[in-house]
Amino acid sequence: MDAAAPKKTCCESVRGFFTSAKFLIYMSHALSTWGDRMWNFAVAVFLVELYGNSLLLTAVYGLVVAGSVLLLGAIIGDWVDRNPRLKVAQTSLVVQNSCVIACGVLLMVVFQFKEQLAGLYDGWMLTTCYILVITIANIANLASTATSITIQRDWVVVVAGQDSSKLADMNATVRIIDQLTNILAPMLVGQIMAFGSHFIGCGFISGWNLCSMCLEYALLWKVYQKTPALAVKGGQKEQDQELKQLSPQRGLENGQSPEESSQPLMNDGAVTTKPASPKQNSCCYQVTEPLRTLKAGWVAYYNQSIFFAGMSLAFLYMTVLGFDCITTGYAYTQGLNGSVLSLLMGASAVSGICGTVAFTWVRKKCGLIRTGFMSGIAQLSCLMLCVVSVFAPGSPFDLSISPFQDLYTHLVGGRGSLPEADHSLTRGLTGDFLAGNTTDAPAQELPLLHSYMSVGLLFSGVIAARIGLWSFDLTVTQLIQENVIESERGVINGVQNSMNYLLDLLHFIMVILAPNPEAFGLLVIISVSFVAMGHIMYFRFAFKSLGSRLFLCCSPEQKVDAAENPSLPTTV
Repeated sequence: MDAAAPKKTCCESVRGFFTSAKFLIYMSHALSTWGDRMWNFAVAVFLVELYGNSLLLTAVYGLVVAGSVLLLGAIIGDWVDRNPRLKVAQTSLVVQNSCVIACGVLLMVVFQFKEQLAGLYDGWMLTTCYILVITIANIANLASTATSITIQRDWVVVVAGQDSSKLADMNATVRIIDQLTNILAPMLVGQIMAFGSHFIGCGFISGWNLCSMCLEYALLWKVYQKTPALAVKGGQKEQDQELKQLSPQRGLENGQSPEESSQPLMNDGAVTTKPASPKQNSCCYQVTEPLRTLKAGWVAYYNQSIFFAGMSLAFLYMTVLGFDCITTGYAYTQGLNGSVLSLLMGASAVSGICGTVAFTWVRKKCGLIRTGFMSGIAQLSCLMLCVVSVFAPGSPFDLSISPFQDLYTHLVGGRGSLPEADHSLTRGLTGDFLAGNTTDAPAQELPLLHSYMSVGLLFSGVIAARIGLWSFDLTVTQLIQENVIESERGVINGVQNSMNYLLDLLHFIMVILAPNPEAFGLLVIISVSFVAMGHIMYFRFAFKSLGSRLFLCCSPEQKVDAAENPSLPTTV
């Protein structure tokens, strides 16, 4: 009788994959991301529509969201670290989807009874509704941040185990899901709003999130059952030797030893309590607790071996060279219509998917750190096309026109001083393109250009650079996953999100200060400069980690382990 284990049939292998924890995480992430992309796209359109085709409410919402994550990122991450994984995932999931549902219902009421609400209490009732919408949507975004940290930065690592290649493949698959949903979800909800109404769009998103929440909850429970390691947060037994305390004063002030102060607040549902000192029970101590957590989180982030790698990723957010409202708005001023832009966005998604596939291949050939180095070079090389576009024929770049002219006109002259053509262009942007209608805009609303060479070079560089961008993003993500101990994984990723939002906020401020198309070339040059500074930081990290071996090619079987690379605690 053959002692070897029987081989699985094809049907058993397929069934095993579709019931595995890895596939269930993909399904849960796809549902969550699809709902997020629909909501993030639609809420901007809803706010524009509610405020009379003005971008004011949208700008306020963006500022509130960025500021909240910037201030609370470390605190959210600390909460993720201090509580059991299943509790964190379930709580953030329920809060996120419940807030989206509540916000959708509130928006339906506002759309249906806007005139009646505007007449109550001299319009303050309608203003209160606006405030509630922005507040609830912001809470949903904070819960989404917690969900992203716990699932994409923690659960994925545990499910992958100690297999670095499996972790890279899972990260790449998750990013491909992000790319696809980022294109398809807005298209779906945009068409629903275009052929139906904003009221129907709100109802569809609320219904989707209600159904999605129940299914995601069940999927995460299945993943938790199939992965026993998720029930235990590792790294606790060696904390007294290895862990840099997030808030060392917290335990010492209470008379605890370093070993006692490093123990988790909750583990596997069991709570270890110690008598609180009078100082800890004081009102002042409890009020300042979030501030100490915030400070300790940033200090812990700074002390990480991958600090410069994380900073390099954050610097890539300080750019106008992406497919956001700024770049698409500039494209409209240069004569590109909605149909062309939709094709360019599709090409950008394909380029991003190519970058994720390239990441897995290059990492196996050259190692993780070298992959980030080569991805940075590829991205910078492609972005040189954007710099060339600033001086190419057809570029509106003109430094003789003050970049603050439009800002001064808005502040002094007000909205009524703008030409009627500008208003029609704004309506075209917010009403047609944002709502999913990508039909050609009227020719008279767009300027006639002598050459499309400049805008062609600009978008060629942006699209080509997505390959290096997403490969670099995956590199830094996996570096953080592999080189941050479990007990600090949440807070470090929370601070990383805060850094990303900080640089993203700065790039919006930069555009506000220089909004006219003639100054866009200057913004392009500044953006490329920040990207270059980010990759210089990564080069410092890579050279410090590998030294002269950074420039050596390695065979597919060669691996850089901890003995060869003492600056990093795990295999890279």
